[in-house]
Amino acid sequence: MAQAKKTTKTKAKKDEAVKDAEVKVEQAAVEAIETAEEKTEETDKAEITTAKAGKRSAKSLKEVEQKQAKEERKQSATEESDKPAKPVKTTSKLERKSKSFRKAAENIDQEKDYSFDEAIKLAKTTSTVKFDATVELHINLGVDPRHADQNVRDNLVLPSGTGRSVKIAVFTDNADAAKQAGAEIAGNEEFLAQLEKGQLNFDVLIATPNLMAKLGKYARVLGPRGLMPNPKSGTVTNDVAKAVAEAKAGRIEYRVDSTGIVHLGIGKVSFSETDLRKNVDVVITSLKSNKPASLKGTYVKAIHLTTSMGPSIRVSVSEAN
Repeated sequence: MAQAKKTTKTKAKKDEAVKDAEVKVEQAAVEAIETAEEKTEETDKAEITTAKAGKRSAKSLKEVEQKQAKEERKQSATEESDKPAKPVKTTSKLERKSKSFRKAAENIDQEKDYSFDEAIKLAKTTSTVKFDATVELHINLGVDPRHADQNVRDNLVLPSGTGRSVKIAVFTDNADAAKQAGAEIAGNEEFLAQLEKGQLNFDVLIATPNLMAKLGKYARVLGPRGLMPNPKSGTVTNDVAKAVAEAKAGRIEYRVDSTGIVHLGIGKVSFSETDLRKNVDVVITSLKSNKPASLKGTYVKAIHLTTSMGPSIRVSVSEAN
């Protein structure tokens, strides 16, 4: 009997312990649920608060962050630009030339005005190329080419020639006579057929006056290349033999450009100093005879002599007076 009572008490204690454990588990579960619900409510409140704020929405906050980052980049760029820039090393035009050019230029005094004789001698010794370079004369005139009476132009025969071989074409009815005079190309309809095909394999074109009307059709092709015959240049004439002879001998035509400068070749480096001086004298005489009557002020402003790809030599303008 006593044993039964003891067993009953032990069982009762065990049941109470189980019940206590179950109660604790239930309480822990309830507490965990309540904690989770509280956190969820806080999060929901935060989201609701952010959404209600408008400017504090997630999208707006992101845009604000991007704008701030952009401003920071601008500020950084401004600070960089405010820093003193590194000095840029500049080189003169002479320094950019070849070594041989710079060495040749050392023989020329840039502050001195040379005579033609001195300039010709220097030009021959300072030519830096391996081929037979052209000796060039550049004369700056105090004229305004926009005025017809100041548009200086002329043609002349250089006594020593130009030093270059010239291929001559003659537009004439008498092709045999032209070829006998020295023309490489001559003819009438045959020549026009070549122009139709765009074959301009000549340096000078001479035409007789009676056929000039037929060339009008090709003025846009010949004109820009300086090949259109012109009475002023002696390339429109009935004396074909004389025109061909002069062209072969060294007839040149010059015309002031839009800036008032005359550019022309007066021979080759291989020419003697005497021959080059003869050509220079003829050019200067021609320029003097073509001085516009309406010009007021200085006629010849500057003269420079040079060679193909060679240094420029300044010549005294008194040489042209």
